[in-house]
Amino acid sequence: MSVSIDRAIAVKAFDETKAGVKGLVDSGITSVPFIFHHPTANLSLPVAAHLSIPTVDLSLPRPITIDRIRSASRDWGFFQLINHSIPISTMQSTISAVRAFHELPTAVRSKHYTRSPVGGVAYLSNGDLFKSSAASWRDTLQISFGPTPPELDDIPEVCRSELVKWDESAKEVAREVMSLMCEGLGLGPRSLEELSCLEGRGMSCHYYPPCPEPNLTVGAGNHTDPVILTVLLQDEIGGLRAKRKVEDGHEVWVDVKPIPGALVVNVGDLLQIFTNDEFKSVHHQVVANSSDVARVSVACFFNPGRREESTTYGPLPELLSSENPPRYRNFTVNDFLGRFLSKELNTKTLIEFFKL
Repeated sequence: MSVSIDRAIAVKAFDETKAGVKGLVDSGITSVPFIFHHPTANLSLPVAAHLSIPTVDLSLPRPITIDRIRSASRDWGFFQLINHSIPISTMQSTISAVRAFHELPTAVRSKHYTRSPVGGVAYLSNGDLFKSSAASWRDTLQISFGPTPPELDDIPEVCRSELVKWDESAKEVAREVMSLMCEGLGLGPRSLEELSCLEGRGMSCHYYPPCPEPNLTVGAGNHTDPVILTVLLQDEIGGLRAKRKVEDGHEVWVDVKPIPGALVVNVGDLLQIFTNDEFKSVHHQVVANSSDVARVSVACFFNPGRREESTTYGPLPELLSSENPPRYRNFTVNDFLGRFLSKELNTKTLIEFFKL
């Protein structure tokens, strides 16, 4: 039997359990199944312990905050946001609710397992499971909050009220961040909002169970986000890393260490295109969880909500000039996201595909 056929059979069998990676851990597994093995080369990039991504304090005077967000978005593509408007209690209750769902008994949790979203909701392990060359050690509850609202009854009851509230909380933070970014670019503060960039909203509630052999796999592979902006809530366990090119030209990973009360914000591929490469979408990954406690994170993704075929997007005209001509062609959001969904998570050619 060929390796590809053998893998296809194993992937199908894993998916049909509807128990996810959590089910493997609950079964008492002591080794990582081969479908989760990642090539050593993907795991070997050095970590720069002396570096840390920027922190942006929203309590500082607005001109200072604008400058720091502009600098972080241009030079790092990542920053941690502190002194935002969301109470720590709300952040903690959101994390707890997501954990509660993923730790429901398998018989209860598996009723939600599907690769065809119901009412805008899907629970699954690895959205690219059948496309990827290696699966990642995580499960996810996905909810699409816009442009079409989800059917609330299809969101698991154990976390429903908390996630609906979190969608609104994250949207307000994204509204403020987009406004500051726009001003940093010399645009009107509502420029991105007027392009419907708060209307297309997706939420991925990730659960990373403890991994018996974390050196063989990852929690999420090396990728960029096909969005305008990501607002991430992570617990205290950590594991997220952003890629950074250092002075000698080599690339390293930089740990995005959890800061109590902070949110992580990163630039997506669409924002890099909109800003004609002024802001950078950088690669990031999550290492496999080596702790004894599952890691939980909640990623909120923001995209344009207007998706009719007559509406196209590309570099913002206000940012272009004879000295700064467009580097990307225009496209519809459906074209953009369709191309992303047709590929495995680690295969990131979106930006290159749309370059002129």
